[in-house]
Amino acid sequence: MAEETSLIFKRPWVFIRGVPAMKFLPPEGPPEVAFAGRSNVGKSSLINALLGQKGLARTSNTPGRTQELNYFVPDGYAGGADDLPPVALVDMPGYGYAKAPKEHVDAWTRLVFDYLRGRASLKRVFVLIDSRHGIKKNDADVMALLDKAAVSYQIVLTKTDKISALALPKLMAATQEAIRKRPAAYPEILSTSSEKGVGLAEVQAAIESFVD
Repeated sequence: MAEETSLIFKRPWVFIRGVPAMKFLPPEGPPEVAFAGRSNVGKSSLINALLGQKGLARTSNTPGRTQELNYFVPDGYAGGADDLPPVALVDMPGYGYAKAPKEHVDAWTRLVFDYLRGRASLKRVFVLIDSRHGIKKNDADVMALLDKAAVSYQIVLTKTDKISALALPKLMAATQEAIRKRPAAYPEILSTSSEKGVGLAEVQAAIESFVD
């Protein structure tokens, strides 16, 4: 399996479905790794950079465009019981977006929280934090939910090319302190820049660690 693991990010990936409600989730099988974060934190850009495919996850300058749980898997697997993909990535709807109609925001929020609470195959949530802003209240609220649900999560700092080299270590230290007592937080913080390709290998390695 080690050889297959090393090839996961060298093969094409495909979008398999968007999930607007829990009843549309694919059957549980391969381990799932989800990406969560405030709208416009750079989730889609990071996923595209990790998979080496610019147009796979939709990116937009309009926050809140991702309104479903979007599933991506390596290409070339039939999806049957004997030929499941080794892992699935889930792009979750961004949170903290206030300009959409309230009923839409509420529906996205219910979907996300139901998924986090009830998906046994979910192995880790990468909580993306914009390095220019640090942890905000709605980020802390999501982490509290993950703590309560006992879902493992890991902080991924995005857009680190937008802050100074001197500011990054201070941000890392402050973020480390913020999660130190959180029971479900994985202690290692990952630092990335989708634009510059920084930190992608570390995120890929973290994902590969869940492949049997």
